[in-house]
Amino acid sequence: MAYVARLKQEYQDKIVSALTEEFGYKNVMQVPKLTKIVISKGVGAAVADKKLIDHAVEELTKISGQKAIQTMSKKDVASFKLRKGMPIGAKVTLRGEQMYEFLDRLVTSALPRVRDFSGIKANGFDGRGNYNLGITEQIIFPEIDIDKINKISGMDITFVTSAETDKEAKSLLTELGLPFKKN
Repeated sequence: MAYVARLKQEYQDKIVSALTEEFGYKNVMQVPKLTKIVISKGVGAAVADKKLIDHAVEELTKISGQKAIQTMSKKDVASFKLRKGMPIGAKVTLRGEQMYEFLDRLVTSALPRVRDFSGIKANGFDGRGNYNLGITEQIIFPEIDIDKINKISGMDITFVTSAETDKEAKSLLTELGLPFKKN
């Protein structure tokens, strides 16, 4: 038997029926699902020091379990001393089993390590069923060794869903375990 991530199994067993009951879907294919998670990190100081990009790529690779790539600037910006094609960040896109594994680790081990954590804000939705979450410190992930980091930096995590509305996406992400703040 092939390995199936815990959250993926839970999605198939419980979450599909719960969302169908809540929104009255007539077909299983109408039920929204998580399609991908994109973790990105901008490194503005990389214009002066190229090694910072390598550290960012290495950290994202450790956190996600998948090789991260450098993001390049698309234009010249003279005030930032930026040329087109210079590396300015890193990102990784997770799909399938690795996406569910990362989400499981985020919810069960990383978010509880945030200081004074009372839930994540529910105002990060974009109107099309996608959710953006900003993390201020990369040290909340257990994969990062605190002694080996040179600078505490944050990252953005984007949850891309197939939901039509923000309400459906919020219900899906809540069922998957994201701890939204109570209003």
